[in-house]
Amino acid sequence: MSILHRASFTVSAARLDQLPPPTTSEVAFVGRSNAGKSSAINVLANQRRLAFSSKTPGRTRLINLFGIPDPLDPGQSLGFLVDLPGYGYASVARDAREEWAEVLGGYLRQRESLAGVVLLLDIRRGVTELDRRLAHWIAPTGKPVLALLTKADKLPYGQRLKAVASVRKELAELGTLAAVPFSATHRIGLEEAAAHIENWISPKVVP
Repeated sequence: MSILHRASFTVSAARLDQLPPPTTSEVAFVGRSNAGKSSAINVLANQRRLAFSSKTPGRTRLINLFGIPDPLDPGQSLGFLVDLPGYGYASVARDAREEWAEVLGGYLRQRESLAGVVLLLDIRRGVTELDRRLAHWIAPTGKPVLALLTKADKLPYGQRLKAVASVRKELAELGTLAAVPFSATHRIGLEEAAAHIENWISPKVVP
C-alpha cells in the first residue's frame, strides 16, 4: 500500500504563523482555482473526501495539511501533503487576492520543510500567465516540481506527449521539473505521480 493512502486531515491555517513547526517533509499542491487539486489529492490518497473542492473559484482560502503517519511509529509523522489556496480567481476582491498571493508566495519561498511542489495544469490550456508567475516564485527556491497535466483523458496519447514537451519548455526555469499527463477520473499517471511524491516524503535509500 502506498504511504499516501494513510494521509489524514491534520490542520487548516489562514496564515503562515498558524502552521505547525517545519519538522518533516511537506509536498505542496498548487494550481489555478478548480484545476483539480482536491481531486488529485483524493485519488493519490485513495480516499474520496480527504480534500474538499469548491464549485466557486477562490472559495478555498486556507492552507490544509494532511499528515502521513510513519508505518513503523504511527505516533510520528513522515510528512504532509499540503493543499495551498488556488489562484486565478477573478471574481474575488482584489485585496483578498493579494492577501492569498502573499500567503501562497510566502509559503513557497520560506517554508523550510518544503520538499517538493506539485503544480496542477489543465492539459488543454497549457501554461497560463498566472502559472508563469507562480514558476517565478518557485524557481529561486530550487525545489523540485512535478507538473501534473490534469484532464489528460480529454486528449489522445499523441497530444498528451506534445503537451508534456510544451510544459517542459515553457517552465524550463524551474530546473528540476517532471511533467506527467494525469487524470483523477481515469487514473492516468497515478503510479508515476505517487512515486515522485512518496520519494520526496520518504526518500528511498539507494545502495
